[in-house]
Amino acid sequence: MVKCRHSFKWNPLGPRSRSVVLAVAAAAVAVFVHVQGVHAYEALTVSGGGIVAGKVVFNGEVPTKMIIPTKDPAVCGGIRNVSLVTVGADKGVKDAVVYLKKVKRGKGWPTAEALKTPVLDQEKCKFRPHVQVIRTGSLDILNSDPLLHNTHGFYGRRTAFNLAMPNKGDKNTANLGRPGLVRVECDAHGWMLAWVQVADSPYYVVTGEDGMFTITDVPPGKYTLVVWQEFTGAIETTVVVKAGEKSEMSIELKKM
Repeated sequence: MVKCRHSFKWNPLGPRSRSVVLAVAAAAVAVFVHVQGVHAYEALTVSGGGIVAGKVVFNGEVPTKMIIPTKDPAVCGGIRNVSLVTVGADKGVKDAVVYLKKVKRGKGWPTAEALKTPVLDQEKCKFRPHVQVIRTGSLDILNSDPLLHNTHGFYGRRTAFNLAMPNKGDKNTANLGRPGLVRVECDAHGWMLAWVQVADSPYYVVTGEDGMFTITDVPPGKYTLVVWQEFTGAIETTVVVKAGEKSEMSIELKKM
């Protein structure tokens, strides 16, 4: 009887398979680089730019919610109602974010002197400011309260940062490296909430007490103007910017 022995070694990634995998990986990298390049903002000198200006308003009864602090009442205060839309006497909406969507090129970012690291403070169990716009990069987070805050930021459901700050005077720095809306909560005080809009261009503003906004040095063209407020969500409208002219708009927010 003749015995035949064969030595067989299974290779799940043979030469041809390895080539396919490497090709796919290279293509994925190329696509990523391409997408990054497509969405990168290009700063240039804007000649003959226009202005987009206007007012954000909310008509009708202002919605409210009840805050019931469950701990630290000496610092955080007691039960109270708060407005979900901050509206002035003339119906102007404060803390709405107004921006031009997906601007690929235009005016430069503020100079280095103007680019101080933005700050998010925690004082009397409230975030200050409640809404802000920043450029991609660092955000300093402070604790001005004599108690523990656990400051937790999210891009959607994905954690952007999670910082325990047990002492008054504590300071941490979060890195917000990609554009998008960041929701900030305190894990220790569930009613605390703030919003940080990380901008992909300099064409973002936050409305003040009167609900007014002004966006300057806009290259002539057709744009999508977005107005976002935490209760009403985002609405979009088209705006045409002409060289050297001001496009004035009135934007009414409504309950979702």
